[in-house]
Amino acid sequence: MALRWGICSAGKISHDFIVALKTLPAVDHKVAAIASRDLKRSEEYAKQHNIPKAYGSYEELAEDPDIDVVYVGSVHTQHHALVLLFLRAKKNVLCEKPMGMNAAEVWDMVQVAKENSVFLMEGFWTRFFPVSEQIRTLLRADETVGIVLNYSGNRQAVLNCTMMIDLPGEALIGGTDGIIKIPNHMNSPTVMFLKGKRWEWPLPTSPEPLFFEHDIGLRYEAEHVRLCLLKGLKESPVMPLHESEIIATISDEARRQVGVIYEQDRVECINQSESRK
Repeated sequence: MALRWGICSAGKISHDFIVALKTLPAVDHKVAAIASRDLKRSEEYAKQHNIPKAYGSYEELAEDPDIDVVYVGSVHTQHHALVLLFLRAKKNVLCEKPMGMNAAEVWDMVQVAKENSVFLMEGFWTRFFPVSEQIRTLLRADETVGIVLNYSGNRQAVLNCTMMIDLPGEALIGGTDGIIKIPNHMNSPTVMFLKGKRWEWPLPTSPEPLFFEHDIGLRYEAEHVRLCLLKGLKESPVMPLHESEIIATISDEARRQVGVIYEQDRVECINQSESRK
């Protein structure tokens, strides 16, 4: 029986996720419903993608008994409230990254998922590309992996990302047996080099235009979710929930150091202050 997906939000990333699902076997994946706060927009999406149900509220999607898992593709400021809505309705959830605005929100979602005994995963799609799986296979002899950002003598490892220009996204992973090179698209890799050998896993042709390059690769995380649910898992062994919490904590610290404060951070501070009284 096909895994029945509910799509939360009728935005661009939801479109690309639906298109990516179409490259997977129909016997394994089916989009059963689409929901947004605008019924007309949901109906347009449903018509475009041949989705049987369209809802004008997320609550209706949460109450639909024919949904196995919900893909939350809304803007990230809404992730916390929407994920909690679906988890409390006993729905499995794949939430687009970042899962929450801060570590407190992520921790909250993880606890609610555990309380309701449902699957929850953050959509770090990079981990499910075949190139990423091959890298994990090659690096499996390593017992411990450390990411060091600051060195002695004022030396630093610098990670660059931007939404302002199109960077090549090259990555180099050095080890005692050689260097793995990803020439571009390190977040959605299809090619890697090691010791002069080229490894390539071409993406399937998209059946429809996409908003973002390589988004057809969302198919990999979708299939991973299906396999996790078939095994009765409540979280992914490749993208475990404790790592989502760690990533959110690192992001919180990075924002703190550059002075970026979200409204959600202020709310959390108020909650902590009230709890101490």
